Amino acid sequence: MDWTVLTGALAFFTLGVVVILAIVSKQKTDARKKDPNAPKSTLAKDGDPHGDPKDT
Repeated sequence: MDWTVLTGALAFFTLGVVVILAIVSKQKTDARKKDPNAPKSTLAKDGDPHGDPKDT
C-alpha cells in the first residue's frame, strides 16, 4: 500500500467524521430551537443574566 492511498483515505475519513458531527449538531440545535420549554440563553435579551449558562 502506497502512502498516498493511506493519506487520501485518512483525509476522506476525517472529512466524513466532520460532516456527520456537523449534521448531528445541526439536528440538536434545530430541536432545541423548536422546543418552547428550552431555557433562554444567558446572552439573550430576555434571558436571565445571572443564571447558569444552559447553552454550554
